[in-house]
Amino acid sequence: MQVQRFLLLADSISTWCGKASAWLILLLTGAVCVEVFKRYILNNPTSWSFDADYMIYGTLFMMSGAYTLAQDAHVRGDFLYSSMKPRVQASLDLVLYIVFFLPGIAALIYAGWDYAHASWVIHEHVNDTADGPPVYQFKTVIPIAGTLVMIQGLAEIARCVVCLKTGVWPPRLKDAEEIDVVEEQLANSQYVDAESRQRAIDSMHDIDDAARQRSTTQGAERSQGPER
Repeated sequence: MQVQRFLLLADSISTWCGKASAWLILLLTGAVCVEVFKRYILNNPTSWSFDADYMIYGTLFMMSGAYTLAQDAHVRGDFLYSSMKPRVQASLDLVLYIVFFLPGIAALIYAGWDYAHASWVIHEHVNDTADGPPVYQFKTVIPIAGTLVMIQGLAEIARCVVCLKTGVWPPRLKDAEEIDVVEEQLANSQYVDAESRQRAIDSMHDIDDAARQRSTTQGAERSQGPER
């Protein structure tokens, strides 16, 4: 139970940080729209706009790393990985986390801290233009994002150990899924009557439950192996 609490706590931290950082997309969109208006309508482009845009996008990208890991959404070869037994999956993940993940993220945190510290000491600004924006606050995001990914990575390593012991992947804190989005869209639709809307929502849940049950059955059959 203590391990499960730690896993869910790490998932909660990563999910909260990812959702909070997602609001930066509004700031980025607004900055791009303002620059397009000034450049093509007023013929008065801003020299530092591009620098600000890539810093906002970089922050959004880096701060979403732990969230993506918490949702198990990073890219992998699912066509091979999904056919493996849970313990084989956990063994493979554990080796990759220890050999590649831990050294890589530790190097990111260490180097990121040096970059950020040096940038703050000299109050670094973008030097492409004379009035370039400050960059030290952007470089501070590097060790922060690395630390969040490291915390979530330790939680994933604990998940691998639990799976190796039990043969079943422990649950994780799930965010909104595709079926939740479709259900919300149907619930707010003004072009579908209430009966048809409810029937469609029930049908979606039936399909989702059947898919989950089939996936669970196939996973159990693979873990048990062929009968002799």
